[in-house]
Amino acid sequence: MPQDFSRRQFLATAGVAAAALSLPAAIRAATAEAKTWPGYAKSIVVDASGVPGDNDGDDADMSLKPGELADLKRSGLTVLNLTVSAVGSYANDFEQTLKNIGHWDEQIAAHPEALLKWRSAADTQRAKESGRVAVMYAFQDCTPFGENLDRFEMFHNLGVRVIQLTYNRRNLMGDGCLEPGNAGLSLLGKQLVERMNEKRVIVDLSHCGQRTTREGIELSKQPVAITHTGCAAVSDLPRNKRDEELRLVAERGGVVGIYFMPYLRTVGQPMAVDVIKHLEHALDVCGEDHVGIGTDGLSSPVKLDPKYREDLKKEMAERRKMGIAAPGERDDAVTFVPDLNTAQRMETLAGLLSQRGHSDARIEKILGGNFARLFHDVIG
Repeated sequence: MPQDFSRRQFLATAGVAAAALSLPAAIRAATAEAKTWPGYAKSIVVDASGVPGDNDGDDADMSLKPGELADLKRSGLTVLNLTVSAVGSYANDFEQTLKNIGHWDEQIAAHPEALLKWRSAADTQRAKESGRVAVMYAFQDCTPFGENLDRFEMFHNLGVRVIQLTYNRRNLMGDGCLEPGNAGLSLLGKQLVERMNEKRVIVDLSHCGQRTTREGIELSKQPVAITHTGCAAVSDLPRNKRDEELRLVAERGGVVGIYFMPYLRTVGQPMAVDVIKHLEHALDVCGEDHVGIGTDGLSSPVKLDPKYREDLKKEMAERRKMGIAAPGERDDAVTFVPDLNTAQRMETLAGLLSQRGHSDARIEKILGGNFARLFHDVIG
C-alpha cells in the first residue's frame, strides 16, 4: 500500500463484497461450528502480516477505538506483525515511516492493558500470559533507507525486527515481483541482508521477484520468512511463490505465511476453502514446521459503507498510478475472505482445519507456533 498505508483503505470492492457476504447457510453453519476448536485458547497465535483496527471512522483520527481493542481481545492473537514503513516512493518514505512508528508507539503506550511492543522472543510469552497482543514492527519496502544503510541502526533501535527487501517494484535493494527484468539483489541489497543477519533481523521475501527471493534465501545465514503470500502452483499470479522457492525457505529453516487476499484465485472471490487449499499445498511442499498465516488484513471485520467505497476507489487509482498494483487486484474479488471476515478469523480457520482432519499439533504450528519459533531462533 502506498505512502501512509492507511488501514482503512484498499480492503474490498464494495459491490462484490456485499454479494459475497450473503453466504449460503451451509457455509455459515460450517464457519460457526469451526469456532469451537478446543485448542485455540492455549495456542500461540501469530498474524505475520496484519493491522490493528477496522475500516470504520475518520481517517484523520487513527487512534484505536474501544471496539477495535475489543476485537483484538476477541481475536486471540498473541503477536501481530505490523507494517510501519511507507512503500513505493523515495520522496518522503523516510519521514512517513518515522511518523508511523511514532503513532504506533503512542497507541501501545495509551493501551498497556491490551498491547505491548514486541522487541524480543520473551515478549511473545509475556503477551500470552497477560492476554495482550504483542505488536512487532516491520517494513514492507526498503525505500525508508534511501541510499543510506546507516539508518538501519536507528530503525532497529526503534523496534523494527522484520524487513521485506522489496515491494512489487524495483528498489535500490533488488527487484520486486512485477519487474520483468527479474534482476535479483543489488550490491546494496546484499549488504543489507548481511547487516540484518548481524543484528538478528528477519529477512522477509514477500513481494520479491523470483531471483531476489532465491538470492535472499541463499545469502542469508539465518532462516528467512515469506510473511504473506500464496502458492503459485494453486494460483499462478506474481504475488505467489513457486514450489521451488517455498521448498528452499523450508529447507533453510524458514516459515511461509499464507494470506487472505484475492491472489488466492485467478478468477472470482477467494473464500476460506481457498485459504485452506493454499495452506495444504504449502504443507505438502514445506512440511508442517514451516507454514503459518499472514492475513495481510485488519484485525477487525471490514465494514462496508459509502465512505469506504469512495476510499477504495481512490486507493485503487493511486496504486495503479504508482505502478504498485499487482495482477489479481481486480473488480470481481474483495481483498479479504468474506467467510473469515470476523475478529475470530484465526479461531474459525483452526476449526475448519480440524474438520479437514489436521491434527491439533499441526494446527497449533500453523496458527503461530512456527512463526514464534522463527522469531525465537532468529531474533532471540
